[in-house]
Amino acid sequence: MSTTVWGALLGGGAGLGLVLVVLRIAALRRPQLAVRVLPYVRDVPLRDQAPALRPVLSSPTSAATEIFGPVLRSAADLVERVMGGSSSVRRRLERAGLDRTVQDFRIEQVVWGLVGFAAAAAFSLLRALGGVGGVGSAVVFCALGLACGVFLRDNRLSTQVKNRERQVLTEFPTIAELLALSVAAGESPVSALDRVVRRSHGALSEDLAQVLARVRTGEPVGTAFETLARSTGLPIVARFATGITVAMERGTPLADVLHAQAADVREAGRRLLIETAARKEIAMMAPVVFFVLPVTILFAFYPGVLGLRLTTP
Repeated sequence: MSTTVWGALLGGGAGLGLVLVVLRIAALRRPQLAVRVLPYVRDVPLRDQAPALRPVLSSPTSAATEIFGPVLRSAADLVERVMGGSSSVRRRLERAGLDRTVQDFRIEQVVWGLVGFAAAAAFSLLRALGGVGGVGSAVVFCALGLACGVFLRDNRLSTQVKNRERQVLTEFPTIAELLALSVAAGESPVSALDRVVRRSHGALSEDLAQVLARVRTGEPVGTAFETLARSTGLPIVARFATGITVAMERGTPLADVLHAQAADVREAGRRLLIETAARKEIAMMAPVVFFVLPVTILFAFYPGVLGLRLTTP
């Protein structure tokens, strides 16, 4: 086949794919029946309604799961058997604040792997049209693209966990001070927690909202905070939850404990900043040595060199 035919086939396939994507986006943006009807029947209990009228929560892979559900689930089971570590994935999903199961995450890994495979296949096809590479190298390259996509999704999850933990550390001193002020004003720990959760937004507020939900369902306050201490991956938050539990059990002034916790977190943040600056001291000197210093030397010596050239016979 000539290059013109290959170009026509690739252009037709790309155009068909774009048309399908546009049609699917238009279908997803169309308001659902539940969104259009339920605001007018809010007083009707959802228990007696059909499942089609209930709000449907969508996820990034919901469309792909609905279309290629059995194939994706089989591929996700294969990834689970090959990689394992479902308990680690479940814990990282909880720490990242993602409302997904391990099966959903494996399906996302499969989708990312298929995207990497498609990119590698397209690159291999372009190389083959140019007369470079063979079938064996193309197969290896496509396999590497598939593996890279799967591992990139896992790495993305770890990055999401680190970003959320960084947000929690940033919000923690303010949340602790607000709780301390509410408790010092005479409110109970549950009322103070409710006030702070309603007034704040962020990663730590979401965790405290889950603690408040457990307390409202009848779970003791100490047990709810112990659950938070076990589920979090930050020692500071674990010490915070344990300190509140111990203070409530032994009658220690809770406001003093919260003030001390906030002060400890601020001090830990200052130490971390100093340690980071000490580790990156050489990297901080690189712009000075390679950019600022040469420009300074140039400005200092260039007028003298120019004067020597002008005065030299």
